[in-house]
Amino acid sequence: MSEINLFDTHSHLNSPKFREENGDEVAQLIADARANGVQRIVIPGYDYESNLRSLEIAGQHEGIYCAVGYHPCDLNDLNDDHYQKLYEWAKLDQVVAIGEIGLDYYWDTTTPELQQQMFRKQIAIAKELHLPIVIHDREAHGDILKLLKEEDAAKIGGIMHCFSGSWEMAQECLKLNFYISFGGPVTYKNGKRPQEVAAQVPFERLLVETDAPYLTPEPHRGKRNQPAYVRHVAEKIAALREISLEELAAQTTKNACELFRLT
Repeated sequence: MSEINLFDTHSHLNSPKFREENGDEVAQLIADARANGVQRIVIPGYDYESNLRSLEIAGQHEGIYCAVGYHPCDLNDLNDDHYQKLYEWAKLDQVVAIGEIGLDYYWDTTTPELQQQMFRKQIAIAKELHLPIVIHDREAHGDILKLLKEEDAAKIGGIMHCFSGSWEMAQECLKLNFYISFGGPVTYKNGKRPQEVAAQVPFERLLVETDAPYLTPEPHRGKRNQPAYVRHVAEKIAALREISLEELAAQTTKNACELFRLT
């Protein structure tokens, strides 16, 4: 493999899908990622158990970090104790962000009112601890921007994870001090909109991710995603921007390290 240095900024190695089929295969997935030039990975939490699992994995492997948070579809059973635990986790050395948090109006597992309330609550924790936030946004573009502005989230910034919005929305996110991250959909034949945005985002605000085990990029679409496949995302964006994979990898890794305050 050529010497490239990729950073998968969003991979759910904490997912049960990486344990149910073949036992605990996380160590092999990390080794496969490194063989493909992926040197660092952030594992975002989405519920109580996944946050614990993220911390466990990060404690066992160099170059693996956590974001801790509660996903908008996993809020119904939370209480004050869960948020106190989130606050405690967020102070740990391996935690580099709060996430993934946000709004999801596609699924109806939680009400928009509850989602917005808990989104604000987690932004407040991030602001107090000076951590960036990792945003999940599904069919909620307008309210995401509205709440980020109301909560003055520009003070901490963060990532628009697996960005699916328009160039106009991307520009609004950039004004709010956010980085724009792209995953598998940018490689799809019907991925015209993310491709157009990925070609235009300022180079110093661009990130890559897998969202493994979901949203597998071409040429592996239809199979379970994994961190090694972020290379395909990076190759596609490099082609869109007419630069080398090495240059794209170096800049997106630099961007991620600056955002997460990693050396």
